Order: sequence, then structure tokens, then C-alpha cells
Amino acid sequence: METNGVKFTPILLGSDFNVYGMARSFYDLYHEPVQAFASIQLAPTRYTKIVNLELIPGFDEDPVWIETMRKLKARYADHPEPVILIGCGDGYAQLISKHKDELEDVFICPYVDYDKLRHLNNKENFYKVCDQYGLPYPATRIITKADATGEQPVEQPFDYPVALKPANSVEWLDVHFEGRKKAFRIQSEAEFRDIVGKIYANGYTSDLILQDFVPGDDSNMRVVNAYVDQNHHVKMMCLGHPLLEDPAPSAIGNYVAIIPEYNETIYHNIQKFLEAIDFTGYANFDMKYDVRDKTFKLFEINLRQGRSSFFVTLNGYNLADWVVKDYVKGTLTDAPTVYGNQDESKHALWLGVPVKVFKQYTRENADKERALKLIAAGKFGTTYRYDQDMNLKRWALIQWMQHNYTVNFKKYFAENKG
Repeated sequence: METNGVKFTPILLGSDFNVYGMARSFYDLYHEPVQAFASIQLAPTRYTKIVNLELIPGFDEDPVWIETMRKLKARYADHPEPVILIGCGDGYAQLISKHKDELEDVFICPYVDYDKLRHLNNKENFYKVCDQYGLPYPATRIITKADATGEQPVEQPFDYPVALKPANSVEWLDVHFEGRKKAFRIQSEAEFRDIVGKIYANGYTSDLILQDFVPGDDSNMRVVNAYVDQNHHVKMMCLGHPLLEDPAPSAIGNYVAIIPEYNETIYHNIQKFLEAIDFTGYANFDMKYDVRDKTFKLFEINLRQGRSSFFVTLNGYNLADWVVKDYVKGTLTDAPTVYGNQDESKHALWLGVPVKVFKQYTRENADKERALKLIAAGKFGTTYRYDQDMNLKRWALIQWMQHNYTVNFKKYFAENKG
């Protein structure tokens, strides 16, 4: 790819919606496909001309990952242009950070150092950092494996329902059992003890995060995407207001409808935090508005862009462009911070589900009405439906994906989101 006479090569790691969204962002700017590497093929990157995907079994873990990267270093060592390595998932971001010292003589690795990444990726540690910087989060109790497997039953101090989730999101990827979810909303003491028992009986070893459940439906959520340059200055922030989440057990917490929003207080607090901890690269925050004390409670930080982060590109702040401006063009140093979504006339609704699913399951409120007006005006889009990357097979794949969303909402919405 080339910009202002300077060539560069982006490499994406993964094959999911996150990868497709980043590849589409690059393609919008440079009209060239992006090279990607992954351990398995996932639906979002099938039958596409904008991603050249190379599959390497076992590539999502060491030692296969670093052994492969050493071979890729040799492949790219003679490239005269910068080669930017972008991990599109927690595991890949962690691997890049872990081996950054060995990789960065060939690759640009826009990530914090490994110790900081591990500290922030662990929700328990993240909440301790929030305490340091005065950022609110839900009332929390930590449950250790020793607590859960000891002779005394685990006491929980909150009224039901409560929220329960793994502190270590990377380890959780390898834990499987019937009823497993990304996060649990638990309604009773019996259910609480059953779930905690199953989690540790099936190989999970890290702590659990037990939290007071912040009341309200999905429309109380907010998501912030940010890019922080190599000098630790925030250069872009874009706030999204999720209106609907995926109800399927394996996908709870995944947003499927986001409307853009502007909030100076949120922007100020997140910027102050990121710059204080000397962050670098992409960051993604989830939070929920608590009507009881009128604050936004932080849930977590993702040290990467998220699967729904294409809403940023859709609203005019191309996700791929920031890392290029930072490491290739060198134009971010003196550039002012961009605080997204100030001009409501440019807003666009991001959807991850068919319009009919959005209309049927999104709670009736003023934000839904605003979203419906954007749909009526044609100001909406998805990550996966891209007119410049359409063929018969991909069209059929998209119909299949949308059918699955419709089925899953019908099957799981009342149980998990109703």
C-alpha cells in the first residue's frame, strides 16, 4: 500500500469480524487487499477479495505462534517499507506484546509492553487501576479458585441478579462446558453455586469477578474506541451507544447495534486515564450508565479494537488511518485530538444484525426512534456487507449469517436479555 509516496504493509492476525472491519477500513483508503494470518477460518473472512488469509494450525498459541513469526520475520526482513502488525483479538494482541522486543526490528508493533498489557487485561488488576484514577466501576468481589473449591460455601454480598465473569479473558477462551457464557447474569444462590462449581471443574484456574448487577437493559451501555500515538497522546476518541446485544450464550456482551454519541465528560475521563498510564495503540472500553448514582461504570478495557469497532470507520474516523498516520506518515505528533460525533448530521447507525431483528428486539425509547430515522434515511451500515466486496458466495454467506442471528434472537433473547 502507498500513501504520499511512502509504501507500507499492514498484517492482520485473525479471521473474524474485527479482521474484516480493519481490512475494509484499509481497502476504503488504499483499494488493496490486506494480508492476514490465523489458526482457523471464520465466516466473516470467507469469499472475500479484500483479505488474503493464510491459515496456520496452532497459530493462536505459542510455541507455534512465535516460531511462525520468526519465519515471517525472514520473509519480510528485506521489505523496504514499514510492516505494521495488528492483532485482532485478545490472544493475538497479547502474543505481539509478549514478543515485541524480538519482533520490532522488522515489524511495527503498536502495543504496550507485556507486563502492562497483562496487568490491564486482567479485570481484577484493571479495577485497581480504576481506583487509582477515580474511574467508577460496579461494586465487585473477587472469587479465587481456593475460595470456590474450599470447604466453606462462597458468600456473595450483593442482591440477585449478580454478574459473574472471568478475570482472565484469554484463559477463558480455552474453557468449555455446557452452559458456558462470556459473562453470566445469575438469578439465585443455587444457580450461583452451580456455575462457580462448573467453571473450576472444567479447568479454569484464575479468579472470577463477581459484581453488583447495574440495572437497565442494553441501551444503558456505552463503548469508547480510542487511538493513542507512540508518544502516549490520545489522538482519536469515538463514543458509541449500544442499543442491542447478542443474546446467544457464547456471544453475550457482543454489541449488534450502535448509534454514535458525543459526551465530553466520558472523553475527558478516558483521555486522562490513557495518557496517565502511558498507553499506546488501540483501546476499547465498555461501560454502563447506573441510574442509581448517575455515573458510567467501567466494565473493562480491551487493548485492541473490538469486533463492533467498524462503527468508528462508518462514522468517518477510519480505524486503519490512525496507525498509518502515526507510524508511516508521521503526521500525528502535533495533530489535535479528534473527539468523534460532534456533528449529528453525519451520524450513521452500525448494525450487526438484520434491520428486522433490530426493529423487533430493541427496547422502545428515544434512541431507538433516532436509529429508525437513520435507517429510513439510509444512514446505516454493517461490517460484513460491503458493496466493493460482493460475489454470489459471499452474498449467500451473509444470508446464512443473518438467518442465524434471527434464529438465535428467537431462541435466547427472552432467557438472556428479556
